[in-house]
Amino acid sequence: MLAQWLKTSMYTVVLTGAGMSTESGLPDFRSAQTGLWNKKNPQQLASTYALAHNRDEFIAFYQYRIRTLHQCKPHAGHILLSEWEKRGIIQNIITQNVDGFHQQAGSENVIELHGSLRTVHCQSCHKVYASDMYINENFHCACGGFLRPSVVLFGESLPSDAIEKAWLAAQKAELLIVLGSSLQVSPANQLPLIAKRSGAKLAIVNMEPTELDEWADLVIHHQKIGEVLKEMDNELKAGE
Repeated sequence: MLAQWLKTSMYTVVLTGAGMSTESGLPDFRSAQTGLWNKKNPQQLASTYALAHNRDEFIAFYQYRIRTLHQCKPHAGHILLSEWEKRGIIQNIITQNVDGFHQQAGSENVIELHGSLRTVHCQSCHKVYASDMYINENFHCACGGFLRPSVVLFGESLPSDAIEKAWLAAQKAELLIVLGSSLQVSPANQLPLIAKRSGAKLAIVNMEPTELDEWADLVIHHQKIGEVLKEMDNELKAGE
């Protein structure tokens, strides 16, 4: 059914969350409380307060996250979405993830709601560097300013341009597919509702039930995203 909707939709938007990344072996944000961070609250370390007042632990936390990111790569689902974009099957990807896997897989029309862990930028002059700077123990810009990850910290607002683009994409969608999001975090959890109110079909693919399942036209639980997308791709190719 979902493959058929994908074939007939003239404007399809995909919204991805942490479940998309965990299939690449990347721990979700809250699992950082295990191991090295089992006595720390990641929300306190990934905050504007930590940036200003607890910088050593802020740096150590993001070094850990960046190193972990470099050990993982996009999975088959990321690659299929990229191929579908090139074939004109999907028009936008909106992601809550900061790993950059969509772009690494080849997707271009990606809206990052929470920024990217692939880069860091200077707090003073805003020059952008690759996040390898943190791995190489380099935390300062040529101008002397502090380099911070280009992600949205707790205590900061989401980038207004990303929100505006995401809202417009949701309003234009004829089909919105949620992949691996619990739909608990605002404002991303409003996007499926915006799409529905604009007349779109809504499909949710997530391991666990979400609060918006009752709004969906199709819900798929307890299946890996990569496997679901592969099945859909087989259906699409069979109809060509």
